Amino acid sequence: MEPEPRHQCLIYEGSPSQKLPLLAATIKRKLNEGYRCLYLNSAPMVAGLRSTLAAIGVDVEEEITKTRLVMSSDPVSATGEFNCDVMLAGLEDSLDQAIKDGYKGLWASGDMTWEFGPKQDFSQLMEYELKLEEMFNRRKELSGICQYHHDSLPKDAMRQGLLMHPGVVINETLSRINPHYLKSSPDLNTTVRLDETIAMLCRTGDIR
Repeated sequence: MEPEPRHQCLIYEGSPSQKLPLLAATIKRKLNEGYRCLYLNSAPMVAGLRSTLAAIGVDVEEEITKTRLVMSSDPVSATGEFNCDVMLAGLEDSLDQAIKDGYKGLWASGDMTWEFGPKQDFSQLMEYELKLEEMFNRRKELSGICQYHHDSLPKDAMRQGLLMHPGVVINETLSRINPHYLKSSPDLNTTVRLDETIAMLCRTGDIR
């Protein structure tokens, strides 16, 4: 059996809150495996995740106090502008600190719409995901899920998200190898295929 890809994307449509059970189940599993878990999203989503974790038996206050679980809705940048290198440096610092504190590593998840801030300038998205994938290849203690919300991201961002991730999350217990991984500079036929795959993921939750 092939190992689960450590760098995964979650592509979906509809209310973001519908994916909280999936993320909560994953976080509970990673906590039990000895990882520090980091979740970055808006304040309502952070509050929703706290409630969802509590509902499946996670002592959220204790996990936060022990810093096994870190949840933040603080802006990635004080200026509201996404900076690829600053974001990646912060993530690697968090990974280093997790290892220093005795954890196996760091599991992280963030919503791409929120991470890129109110200006919603996705011009650095491809660079960010390429450098992030390089970090995943270099740092085996890192794992996580990038969340791509079809209703709030432009088509190009969705296509780039699908291209840049080795794995695609299907549900709480299943992920699949991404057949579109690193097929860069898509031609028209490939772009159509990417759009069809994204639509299938949103509609059925599966990938071909």
